[in-house]
Amino acid sequence: MKKILISTHSLKIGGIEKALLNLIYTLLSTKQYEVTLCLEKKEGEFLKMLPPAVKIITYEVSSLALGPIRKTINLNKQLAFKKEYENKFDASICYATYSNPCSFVARTASQNSILWVHNDYLEFYGGDVIKYKRFYNELKVDEYKKIVFVSEKDRKVFASLFPNLLPRLVRCNNLLDFNDVRRKAAEPQNELVRSNIPTFITVCRMDEAQKKISRIIEATRRLCQEGYKFRVAILGDGPDMEQYKEHSQNLPNIHFFGSKMNPYQYMAQSTALLMSSQYEGYPVVWLEALTLGLPIVTTDVSDAKSDVEGKYGIVVENSDTGVLIGMRQFLQQGFRMQPFSPEAYNQNVLNTLAALMNSNENDKKEEEIVSE
Repeated sequence: MKKILISTHSLKIGGIEKALLNLIYTLLSTKQYEVTLCLEKKEGEFLKMLPPAVKIITYEVSSLALGPIRKTINLNKQLAFKKEYENKFDASICYATYSNPCSFVARTASQNSILWVHNDYLEFYGGDVIKYKRFYNELKVDEYKKIVFVSEKDRKVFASLFPNLLPRLVRCNNLLDFNDVRRKAAEPQNELVRSNIPTFITVCRMDEAQKKISRIIEATRRLCQEGYKFRVAILGDGPDMEQYKEHSQNLPNIHFFGSKMNPYQYMAQSTALLMSSQYEGYPVVWLEALTLGLPIVTTDVSDAKSDVEGKYGIVVENSDTGVLIGMRQFLQQGFRMQPFSPEAYNQNVLNTLAALMNSNENDKKEEEIVSE
């Protein structure tokens, strides 16, 4: 069996963490891999969902204010990690793109190291190319064997700014645990029940800088004034939750349900998934919605134009007005989705994953052919 190490920050509830669980489940289900998970922080609600077969180790750096002492501690930790784990795995994945410690772990643990990119970091840095390049250079991106992007849009942006790394770039979507989604969607809950009134559902972190829930609140206010009857269910938690609740106090058709281990019960009682984000990597919630037959109304983020528009939902301008127009269009016309096969979708991802995990072996075969 191949030994795989995956490094990430923690297992708190979130889209990236859910995608990681799906990846781990799938790797183990093939019975071809042993998985070790390295956490900076051994915490989070998803910890209890890890399969027993996963070995957990930790690599937590010091954050002491005194620079010299902190650097000495962290250097000793690096040396200790190298002594125990350097090149001990067949493949290693840095799943927390934003984490320098996770990057160190993945680059150390194998010669087949893979950086997994989940977000649109050029948008995150406000289009600042210098900050974007510095971010990746600090991760030592040029030391990775492969760099995986969950979004084709993000892969193309990176390729334009790091053209020398083009041969290492791979597009690989997140896996989908569709059986789990369907099973959990059938579990009962009494907070949100299906209604003849259209129900938009939003599932995300309450973070205005990225998720822009204020767009949904203002669009709801405007559409109520225009006489439309509908509901908005918002699932998630985060730093801007109280601000959103205050902002929507006089809108009785907006309901905040907080963070849920099982959001699918609520999605199953809804009419459409609504996304108002300024930027995204590749939203796992899109795939979960499609599995449950929910059309999508989304701003133009990630690969929305190629993967959603016209087939699975409505893609609108990335703005306050865009969200208003998308909600209004859905309320007026609805949307008839094309069939979506999660089984076929997953098989495509699995084929890409197999090639990634065997990257070293494939390279050796190519070298042998060339040498002959």
